[in-house]
Amino acid sequence: MAGEILLVGCGKMGGALLDGWLDQGTDGATISVVEPTPQASEPANRSDVHFYQSLYAVPSSFTPAIVLFAVKPQMMDEVAPAFASYTDAGATFLSIAAGKPIQFFAGHLGGGAAIVRAMPNTPASVRRGITVLCANAHVDAAARRSCEELLSSVGDVEWVEDEGLIDAVTAVSGSGPAYVFLLAECLAAAGVAAGLPKDLSDKLARVTVSGSGELLRLSPEDAATLRKNVTSPGGTTEAALGVLMDDDGLSKLMDEAVQAATDRSRDLAR
Repeated sequence: MAGEILLVGCGKMGGALLDGWLDQGTDGATISVVEPTPQASEPANRSDVHFYQSLYAVPSSFTPAIVLFAVKPQMMDEVAPAFASYTDAGATFLSIAAGKPIQFFAGHLGGGAAIVRAMPNTPASVRRGITVLCANAHVDAAARRSCEELLSSVGDVEWVEDEGLIDAVTAVSGSGPAYVFLLAECLAAAGVAAGLPKDLSDKLARVTVSGSGELLRLSPEDAATLRKNVTSPGGTTEAALGVLMDDDGLSKLMDEAVQAATDRSRDLAR
């Protein structure tokens, strides 16, 4: 990727991105990080990366190609305006803050700012994430490629042209890991209720969920086909699916859950 990177925030997601860039061979000397608590985010393997406790400590001659906002959404009103000077310098602003639309950043950074809104998810920390991006009209093809390269270091990347779809993306993949963890939690609890020792039930649920996810990732078949493959007529799985696939079962609950998350994402963007 051409140009230097300014990472604003190096918490869990920002740190995962930084690790991904360095693991892929990005020169640490081309990366600067603004992080108020660098002692918590600056291990030895990042020794070439420039860490600053505030934007005001960044050299005035520094002109990043990409400014990536990875701070919490509730901090963004305070943080974003300080970076407006980079708009005239030609930087592209990439945000992974949930609920903050492109127009929010344009209001703080200027109407001519090149802005990309991204929705990653937490499996990025193990390089199995997926991120969906949406750019405004000021982002050129080279900047789009650079943003895609940065986020592909931690998983798959997809683009949408309609920013309104980001709310549904947030509900499906952004919040989705929590749904999967809840599945594992409930499966383990159900095993205990059926008489299994807790430690054994916890392990069975964890390995079953993670192994099934890996099978789904590697298989050329879709989820429905994989489900049918493991469901023998008249067997135990069919008995369980008769409950989960009832009219008031998992499908209905998931529809309601994703809609609730989509609605909340829209509310946060207002």
